[in-house]
Amino acid sequence: MEVIVVERRQDAAALVADAYTALLTRTPTAVLGLATGSTPLPVYDELVRRHDAGDLSFARARAFLLDEYVGLPADHPERYRAVIERDFTGRVDLDPAAVVGPDGLAQDLDAAGRDYDEAIRAAGGIDLQILGIGSDGHLAFNMPMSSLASRTRLKTLTPRTREDNARFFDGDLDRVPTHCLTQGLGTIMESRHAVMLGFGRAKAQAIRECVEGAVSARWPASILQLHPHATVVVDVEAASQLGFTDYYRTTYAGKPAWQGI
Repeated sequence: MEVIVVERRQDAAALVADAYTALLTRTPTAVLGLATGSTPLPVYDELVRRHDAGDLSFARARAFLLDEYVGLPADHPERYRAVIERDFTGRVDLDPAAVVGPDGLAQDLDAAGRDYDEAIRAAGGIDLQILGIGSDGHLAFNMPMSSLASRTRLKTLTPRTREDNARFFDGDLDRVPTHCLTQGLGTIMESRHAVMLGFGRAKAQAIRECVEGAVSARWPASILQLHPHATVVVDVEAASQLGFTDYYRTTYAGKPAWQGI
């Protein structure tokens, strides 16, 4: 696991966008793993800027989403497929048919999870998976005590998660779905490069536990310690409880530029 500490969250955007640029330059048909939420937005904005400048194309790439609500109509604006289109994929030349999410409207949700994992495998696996981390250490919708070997499956949203997401449903908690389909931790671990972002003091404990603590279902993102190519990018506030910050800064500063992240 490589840990990179930046001064501000905005500084992470160019850094992570460089990884996308390098990947798509050498492999235009790369498979991207995309996350929704506010954390990756600066990265997506930077990728859109590079695309608009003519420096980056997604025309031959494919993408898979981390999760999807269960039961929201296909045309609902808060369906994650619609959210990622607004935030990123609809702003670049990525073919809409090449963007796939879990089927939250499937009659057999258990089978839908298995089918989604198979679709990822059939595409050749995810080359670069972008991730955010929750303040309780959750990854995608793998909440604390989720199986570290879990696959894409149905999960019940916690009351806190539904309360946090009510703002996207006009503050009406009753309109927030109670279930989702989410990639499991085992699914995420099969990506070739996992990039996890964490910003702000509210994420500091989770970053400490998941980066420097024991690998544990209590802190689901800690599983990334076992990933063969995991990069954690945090700002100074999120890094404020880490014990090896000087080491992370020194090793990153001495890293050859050709290695990237």
